[in-house]
Amino acid sequence: MPTLHVSSLSRLVETVEATRASHVVTLINAATVVERPPSIREDRHLFIGVSDISAPLDGHILPGAEHVERLLAFVRAWDRAHPIVIHCWAGISRSTAAAYITASALNPSLDEEMLAQRLRTVAPSATPNPSLIAAADALLGRGGRMSRAIEAIGRGADAFEGTPFQLSLD
Repeated sequence: MPTLHVSSLSRLVETVEATRASHVVTLINAATVVERPPSIREDRHLFIGVSDISAPLDGHILPGAEHVERLLAFVRAWDRAHPIVIHCWAGISRSTAAAYITASALNPSLDEEMLAQRLRTVAPSATPNPSLIAAADALLGRGGRMSRAIEAIGRGADAFEGTPFQLSLD
């Protein structure tokens, strides 16, 4: 079974090397420079420039449907022969939302609440970005179930940076 890993920017290269990942998804402020890990081909790196906000804010990019559509297209094209790593600045909000979205999209039979609880178990600091979740909920036709499940797990434990983790797709 393919594996999905989440990390912070500071642990990206280490996580890619440890997992032997073939694909990387970056969700980070548009102006942030992110060096692609040496083992990742350019066509296997998706950069989504969004701010970690849930309401419009001058000078920032609010995550929305167009960002989730790009994520979904990329992860659906992933051959799953090797792991994928999803990261943001801290590995707490944008990347955990994208991991939840990816698992939901690639395995539509997963129960939204069970998956949210699994996320909380493997990532105590996870606080998935609600704008990304809401956009995915609509695009995937989940009728609000994804948003409600993430709201139910609440804010994660306070942390400067999340600890890298694996989220099962089954």
